[in-house]
Amino acid sequence: NGVLFLDELPEFKRTVLEVMRQPLEERKVTISRAKVSLDYPSNFMLIASMNPCPCGYYNHPEKECVCAPGVVQRYLNKISGPLLDRIDLHVEVTPVSFDQMTENRKTESSSEIRDRVIKAREIQEARFKDQPGVFNNAMMSSNMVKEVCQINEAGKTLLKTAMERLGLSARAYDRILRVSRTIADLAGTDSIAIEHLAEAIQYRSLDREGWAG
Repeated sequence: NGVLFLDELPEFKRTVLEVMRQPLEERKVTISRAKVSLDYPSNFMLIASMNPCPCGYYNHPEKECVCAPGVVQRYLNKISGPLLDRIDLHVEVTPVSFDQMTENRKTESSSEIRDRVIKAREIQEARFKDQPGVFNNAMMSSNMVKEVCQINEAGKTLLKTAMERLGLSARAYDRILRVSRTIADLAGTDSIAIEHLAEAIQYRSLDREGWAG
């Protein structure tokens, strides 16, 4: 129930990263030996960071990438599609300009965000009170997703279009619905609106860019 933070994700060996696929999916690690097989609980939140390329300027709005041809793709290919598929949120952090840093725009405080998150978690605890071993939206099974994450026809059309254009997997489909349900909980609404679904789809940006190898 802790946080695993991996900085510079592509610098890890690909074989090491692939080992995380089972615990990310099943929340346990299975150790098999000749005479025995044991399961250990491994429920963690994975947070990973990486540069867009070795020089750090791929897709930069102002500076030009100086990586040689093919270097960027080899760098990105260190992260496999199946592993990327298991990460719910892909957030691209763009450079902040001087004007943005110095402007006096009112922002939401950490305490306000914390209160909103606590309320959303309370909603989820109440939702799953009769489901043993399930405490939040991320822990829902595929069958529970179909029951809990109902969307209207407009939402289905939007999601179908995104699935076809991005070539998303069934796993990504379930994760989009879970994330949209969480966004709706944070907004304090009972149903998943089309804007919640659209925001969840936006968090599949690495699928959209075709970064995975």
